Amino acid sequence: MSPVRHPTLDPRLSPREPILTLPGALSAYVGLLIAIHAVRTLLLPVEWDYWVLEVFSFIPKRYDTSLLAIPIAGGYGAKVWTFLTYSLLHANLTHIIFNILWLLPFGSAVARRFGAIRFFLFMGVTAAAGAAAHLLTHEHALAPMIGASASVSGAMAAAIRFAFVRGGFLSFRRGDADAAATVPAQPLWRALRDPRVLGFLAVWFGINIIFGVGSIGVGTEGVSVAWQAHIGGFFAGLLLFSLFDPVPRRGARVTLPPVSD
Repeated sequence: MSPVRHPTLDPRLSPREPILTLPGALSAYVGLLIAIHAVRTLLLPVEWDYWVLEVFSFIPKRYDTSLLAIPIAGGYGAKVWTFLTYSLLHANLTHIIFNILWLLPFGSAVARRFGAIRFFLFMGVTAAAGAAAHLLTHEHALAPMIGASASVSGAMAAAIRFAFVRGGFLSFRRGDADAAATVPAQPLWRALRDPRVLGFLAVWFGINIIFGVGSIGVGTEGVSVAWQAHIGGFFAGLLLFSLFDPVPRRGARVTLPPVSD
């Protein structure tokens, strides 16, 4: 019987996908962000846009149960959906472009690895984690928080679990995008001992804490950076990665379908 190679495991029999090609799930996500921002800025009157911000942005004051609580548009439903919807809104063109530029390399790898359903669920979970972190650190704050940066941070955290592995998209030996996205991920304890991962973490935390790049809150006194939300989304992506990852760990048994002679 002559040897038979399984097409999904042999790179020579698989179509090569360029690293910079965007998977459909990421393209849809980016397209949604752009469409929402375009409708708000080009079609909605200013007063309607203020209503959208009040109903769909994340406002910690909304959860205030003290005597100082004030009514905020959206009611009880907004206490639930704003954990997600705030991440679809952006303050201005610079804000959305910056988030998209950060998302393209890391989100592309994660979307290709997870598939569409897991990717969208993952982005939602990390957005909610970012909102929770913001709520814990900004109790009673009235300024609304908007921006996809918590989810972008989560995607970056997920990507570094496999990006530096040999054959990953940040390694020195990388091939096509599909192969780079399916390398076995490092266990968390091993990833946190990898000098490259530690260096990435140091730079990322430094940028967020010192410069506060990314998701912002828009208040009556100007613009402030919600860097705590970035950290919440990042830790969620780092710690919950394995729950979404469909790729077997290195050493796990892979069962191939039977092949007839």
